[in-house]
Amino acid sequence: MMADRPYREEQQEEQQQQEEEEEQQQEEQQQEEQQQEEQQEEQQQEEEQQEEEEEQQEEEKASSSSPVGVSLCDSAPLLWRLEDLRAVRAQGLVGALLGALPRTPRQNTRLGRPLLLLPEEERLLTERHAAAALPPRQQQDGGGAELCQQVAQYEEDQQRSYEEQSVLALQDRKSALLRAMSSSHTGSEPAAGTADDALRGRLEALDRSFTFPRSGLAVQLSTARAGLSYCPEARAFLQADWPMRALDDPHCNAKYQVFRDLRGRGFYLTSAGKFGGDFLVYPGDPLRFHAHFIAVCLSLDESVCLLDVLAVARLGSNVKKTVLLCSPGTDGGVAYTSLQWSGMV
Repeated sequence: MMADRPYREEQQEEQQQQEEEEEQQQEEQQQEEQQQEEQQEEQQQEEEQQEEEEEQQEEEKASSSSPVGVSLCDSAPLLWRLEDLRAVRAQGLVGALLGALPRTPRQNTRLGRPLLLLPEEERLLTERHAAAALPPRQQQDGGGAELCQQVAQYEEDQQRSYEEQSVLALQDRKSALLRAMSSSHTGSEPAAGTADDALRGRLEALDRSFTFPRSGLAVQLSTARAGLSYCPEARAFLQADWPMRALDDPHCNAKYQVFRDLRGRGFYLTSAGKFGGDFLVYPGDPLRFHAHFIAVCLSLDESVCLLDVLAVARLGSNVKKTVLLCSPGTDGGVAYTSLQWSGMV
């Protein structure tokens, strides 16, 4: 029995040593994992910083290039030129396409130019000196002489196309009449001669009375050049200090301050009229991400009905988005309050 005790003590010591070694190994592994996680986090932060710097450089390049030409249609700021659309997109401004595609005009799932800008997007471009109102067309083509020539040429081409299509339509009508008469009159020679006389008379009457309707004219749409391209001389009229439309409405000013602050934080914004708010806020490009927030712009001293707050919170919950109450402050900052629906008590 006395000999067994030292042996047991030795076994216990060995087990303790093994446990200590295992604990040390686990601690070393945990430290290595923590170091790896920290390195990964540092790499991610560096990559995010690089992406932000690249985005800022792209925005600076876009803003430092030639100003974007904005065509004002009544009160709507429109962009027609492809390079203007690219420049605006490079600055993180989305807008909304309004035009129909030439090859598929009778649908509205995919749209094309022009691009309608939000008033806040137009104002932000103006502040950056990156947009200017396009001069009237009369100033660009010397009093409209070039435009009149283009209209006259277009009318001549339309008349020529109408005459050619009239001849083709008459030939189609005659061929259809010949097929119908030849299939209906088959028999003896006297009957065939009578049929020929009747056919000749029908063809002569068709020559005298046939008219091709203008509504049936096939029109070719010239989409490559639709009067939207400006020569370099006319492009020189664009200057970033041209006066744009001024909006003095307090609510418009609040919306713009919120738009500028969120855009400065790297978010993309579009209109949120369908969701009962002012802006839809995306964490990245709307072509790649869904909106995370519905921004509702309010002033700090504005009173809000509790039922309206409940309604917008419930709506945000139904569409799986968080409602942001955005209130610009006097110091230039914006206060944000998030609302999420959690049910009735």
